[in-house]
Amino acid sequence: MSTNEHTSRSTGTGTGTNTRASAAPGARERLVVIGGDAAGMSAASQARRLKGPDELEIVAFERGRFTSFSACGIPYWVGGDITDRDTLIARTPEEHRARDIDLRLRTEVTEIDPDRGRVRARDVASGAESWTSYDELVIATGARPVRPELPGMDAPGVHGVQTLDDGQALLDTLARADGRRAVVVGAGYIGVEMAEAMLRRGYEVTVVNRGPAPMATLDPDMGLLVHKAMEGLGITMVNDAEVTGLVTGDDGRVRAVSTADAEYPADVVVLGIGVRPETGLARAAGLPLGEHGGLLTDRSMRVRGHENVWAGGDCVEVLDLISGQERHIPLGTHANKHGQIIGSNVGGDYATFPGVVGTAVSKVCDLEIARTGLREKDAHRAGLRFESVTIESTSRAGYYPNASPMTVKMLAELRTGRLLGVQIVGREGAGKRVDIAAVALTAGMTVEQMTMLDLGYAPPFSPTWDPVLVAARKATAKIRATAGAPTPSAGPTRSR
Repeated sequence: MSTNEHTSRSTGTGTGTNTRASAAPGARERLVVIGGDAAGMSAASQARRLKGPDELEIVAFERGRFTSFSACGIPYWVGGDITDRDTLIARTPEEHRARDIDLRLRTEVTEIDPDRGRVRARDVASGAESWTSYDELVIATGARPVRPELPGMDAPGVHGVQTLDDGQALLDTLARADGRRAVVVGAGYIGVEMAEAMLRRGYEVTVVNRGPAPMATLDPDMGLLVHKAMEGLGITMVNDAEVTGLVTGDDGRVRAVSTADAEYPADVVVLGIGVRPETGLARAAGLPLGEHGGLLTDRSMRVRGHENVWAGGDCVEVLDLISGQERHIPLGTHANKHGQIIGSNVGGDYATFPGVVGTAVSKVCDLEIARTGLREKDAHRAGLRFESVTIESTSRAGYYPNASPMTVKMLAELRTGRLLGVQIVGREGAGKRVDIAAVALTAGMTVEQMTMLDLGYAPPFSPTWDPVLVAARKATAKIRATAGAPTPSAGPTRSR
């Protein structure tokens, strides 16, 4: 096994904290990136735009076979909406290398040594290991799928969907499966999207969920709307059910999913339980981790206490602008922004990431699901006093053809009326309405201020009062009533 070490141009105090390694005068700096997807390669690409190869050498390690791909698109590839896997790849390894980025695929970093400014990497095929020094380090290791240690969890026919290789393996299983029964374990974003994919593939779909309703990112009352809609699509929903194991047949393949109360036959099982930050390397190196296991950074995405170490993407925790707390929110939108910010700072520019409001949108068949800001339990945890309202409206003017129902739930802080969160469940035209609320949250608007937002209106697009504004009017009225002030009309709404 090789243990060669690349020549280091770094200096440091050996403490591993607050020591910015610097290149000798006239020498190139070296940027090392761990992780070849959204955050890592965005950082590498942005740094390269700002500094040429004569100023900055960039080495990127990726343990998989692909770079810069959309994991969010995998359910739609599996479901058949996308037929060509390669359309999910934003930039190939060859394209990165053409920009003078030394990208090393199938190479896994096994150790970070911040005291000496170096990383150890292993070639997956040969097992050979070597050390590479760095002047700047970017950790973009992403997140790993939750895979409980239960009997049968590693059996053939059981699939996660984190990478393109995972998606291909699932498609290969579907192509040769004898039966047409699929069980999806978990009912978060991945779970409901994979339930749709299996349904579109002609499978009989059962979703086994440990919570009281699907989509734990929503309040349970809104999750119940998702539950009813999914059952209306022909999906069997099993809530409050903890998986205890997977049953295999004589051939070793999965045959059923077991809970404490029942057994659900399965020819294929898809895991959609969620993800956790992939921070084993960081933990072993003594880097600071937060309550949720993600790396802690400052607003420039520099790891706290480590001048020349940066981190971004699904392996970090971010500031929630509403609660003021750190959260782990694994989304490609954030990862790409983190990468741009890191690359700008490494390249000599300056940029910061202010935080998030927690906006997300998904769908299962024609049902659209969206949320931003805080749920009720988030607001309670943050010590906030609030009121919540729920209204029912339509996506278009009620008289316009194909107007579809929509439910909007809104949380507002008592006394101040500050908007705290919005959840939306409906059909076509429901999901992206959450962006109105996301902007209002970021701007710190009150629900009363929201009622006067100048939104676009025409009967094919919205009722006269957009559903989000109807909710804001009702929330304003409830806040005023609680405070004992005169209450304005809540506007035309069917509310509850």
